[in-house]
Amino acid sequence: MNRAVRIQGTFVHTQRLGNLEILHDYLLVTDSTGVIAHFEAADSAQSQAALSSYAEPCITLPPGHFILPNFVDLHLHAPQFLYQGNGLHLPLMEWLNEYAFKAEERLDGDAALARRVYTRLARRLIQDGTGTVLLFGTIKEHTNLVLAEVMQKAGLRAFVGKLSMDISSRPSYMESSAQTSLQAAHSFVEKCRDLTASLPTHERLVEPVLTPRFVPTCSDELLVGLGKLSAAENLKIQSHLAEAHDQVEVVRSERGVEDIQVFDRSGLLTARTIQAHCTFLDVPSFKHVHSCGTSIAHCPLSNSYFSAEPFRLREALDEGVQIGLGTDIAGGYSLDLMNSMRHAVSISRMRQGAKIMAGLTDDDGKTLAIDWKEALYLATKGGAAALGLMTGVFAVGSPFDAQEICVFDSRGGGVGALDFFDHEGPGAVADPSVTIEMVEKWWCLGNAVNRTGMWVQGAKLDTSPL
Repeated sequence: MNRAVRIQGTFVHTQRLGNLEILHDYLLVTDSTGVIAHFEAADSAQSQAALSSYAEPCITLPPGHFILPNFVDLHLHAPQFLYQGNGLHLPLMEWLNEYAFKAEERLDGDAALARRVYTRLARRLIQDGTGTVLLFGTIKEHTNLVLAEVMQKAGLRAFVGKLSMDISSRPSYMESSAQTSLQAAHSFVEKCRDLTASLPTHERLVEPVLTPRFVPTCSDELLVGLGKLSAAENLKIQSHLAEAHDQVEVVRSERGVEDIQVFDRSGLLTARTIQAHCTFLDVPSFKHVHSCGTSIAHCPLSNSYFSAEPFRLREALDEGVQIGLGTDIAGGYSLDLMNSMRHAVSISRMRQGAKIMAGLTDDDGKTLAIDWKEALYLATKGGAAALGLMTGVFAVGSPFDAQEICVFDSRGGGVGALDFFDHEGPGAVADPSVTIEMVEKWWCLGNAVNRTGMWVQGAKLDTSPL
């Protein structure tokens, strides 16, 4: 497949936390593998040469459209999409028994249902602008291979994790021993890699990830074995860390230490690791997480339901921890990462409000709140960096993973829930440019209606309604 693309128009990205750039009338060109080969102002000599020398037709964006990096969902339980939006009334450990384990076991026993659920999940992700996703799967190898196949076919960049768990409150949903679990993890890694081995490197979009569910479902022997497997095979690791009060207390009572210590001594806090939640970590713990190179998937919506503590986002950022956002389906009810961005800002502002009400001041100039531009960074470049990807920005050498957003139409009227009264009716500004206020309004009010295109590695994805 030739993934060469030429697009001229407005580009928006956040190369650094809080630094939003709106680049008007730029030209982006990719090579045949979907990697950006040129990105400059369209009126530069190099851009003019590119316009005349490449055979591919140039896409010229209409007024009111801009190109933005795809969203990166750093934490999503694929089988739990089966019951998304249900069962959020229980504490975490009870919820797992009542909903999560049952749903995962059901998909493990019905490959046709799994394929149907995962196919719909992939379409929904594309509609919501998510081009890269880090997925928790189930225990059974075949079901996770179905998940990997579906994501590869859909054109999504996906990191797929077969669950490893040799302890469970549901005896029918666990692996029989640590050694059995380790053998299954190794087998899945090999077979998942085989799925794309015959493809060119740039078309291999799916990658296996080691996935110990969390400390309460994994013996020390299993965790240590997974740490060794990760090091030997250079495999990414994902799990849950310090998520909820009842989960933290279970680990303390059963292991006699904090779960961060269990992960650390097992060789599972590494630069290849993404830990979800981390709501009960303090600043010294963030310092240690940063020193290990471990990243965090912040899932604000599910934290509101299952954690007695809000995530200390600003403190983690101040310590240099790499952070992205996750939806945590189905612990969070919304698959749209735009809602994760909005909840991240809201919760951080409430934390700042609580600080003010407690009589604490910002004499040091620091605030616990984040703004929408910082949240956009977390949803794009932040998540990509956590996964070791060069996506999330528009730069030469980066794969072209992007979405096209439309905020106003040819008449200057807002699209979807967006309204721009200054650009409508008599005296309206002709051919207005996309402004920071327009991007902010889209961030607050936009949805799938505003999304008119999606690309992963230069390939155009199907964004048509289901």
